[in-house]
Amino acid sequence: MKPMRMHHVGIVIPTIEKAQEIMDLLGLTIDYTGYVEAYEADLIFTKHGEFDSPIEFIIPQGGVLKDFNEGRGGIAHVAFEVEDVEAVAKEMQSKGKKMLESASVPGTEDIKVNFLRPKYSNGILFEFVETVGPINYSFQKEGEEGVSF
Repeated sequence: MKPMRMHHVGIVIPTIEKAQEIMDLLGLTIDYTGYVEAYEADLIFTKHGEFDSPIEFIIPQGGVLKDFNEGRGGIAHVAFEVEDVEAVAKEMQSKGKKMLESASVPGTEDIKVNFLRPKYSNGILFEFVETVGPINYSFQKEGEEGVSF
């Protein structure tokens, strides 16, 4: 596997308001927002510089993440950028490791992702992220006009 750079750290947080509180506390600002159907979650990515990685705030609206850490949220995963997420999955499988999904799933409009099951990495969930298009900076959830994060 080629060396990877960290893409982001994912943090599950119960509400948009709680995400905003943390951003205010740490002086972070929103870069872009999105929604991931596969996990029923709103996303906020923070702005970042050339040599650092953003934080992804994951705000579950339902699904498996709604009860993450008994609904309190917490650090969910560390994500690495890869050229080909399917090739990484095949490499992991060749080493006897299983991925969380049988095939990569769409993340925000610009990425597809898959995760290494944490039982193979001392309980840490690693996400592998492949960029497949440009970031949609004007994202708006379907049926919601003027939604502001």
